[in-house]
Amino acid sequence: MIILMIKTIHWLFALYTLMIAVRIIGTWFPAFAQHTIMRFLRFYTDPYLNLFRRLIPPIGGMLDLSPILAFFGLQLLEKLLLFIII
Repeated sequence: MIILMIKTIHWLFALYTLMIAVRIIGTWFPAFAQHTIMRFLRFYTDPYLNLFRRLIPPIGGMLDLSPILAFFGLQLLEKLLLFIII
């Protein structure tokens, strides 16, 4: 039972990390911005990314370093959650 819980938590964090990565890469293609997938990803990832954008605003209005902190935060949260479970 515990192993199933650990795998599920890991899978969910990996999925959310992938969603953030696709969201970031999608911003490089402005024509893709209004696609249904991008709107879905924006809806679910921007609230989390906005937490870090308050700490590190985009540099020059173009270079957004907040996803680096977001990835680090997700890894830290996953490890903490798994530590509590085990």
